[in-house]
Amino acid sequence: MSTSERVTVTLPAGLVEDIDRLEKNRSRFIARAVEHELTRLRREGLLRSLETPHPEAAELAEVGLGEWGASLPTEGEDLVDLFAGTPVRWVEGEGWIEESK
Repeated sequence: MSTSERVTVTLPAGLVEDIDRLEKNRSRFIARAVEHELTRLRREGLLRSLETPHPEAAELAEVGLGEWGASLPTEGEDLVDLFAGTPVRWVEGEGWIEESK
């Protein structure tokens, strides 16, 4: 987190005591706990969306990606010349390098 914002949170006294027994920096402890819970909630949301997908996504999955691609308009296929330009490839630690011909 690059910037911080002060917030006021009310917690039960026993919970604060438990935190203080384990961690002397309450803010850091609570920030980590909140990050953990947000990750958990996002994961739950993703799993729910996979179990009950949006109707259009479910329809697309039923049709199949290949069929869907074939149904797209063919106009404009000549907009990109696949043989023009310089062929390149990615090399870890070096970046994009020109392919030898």
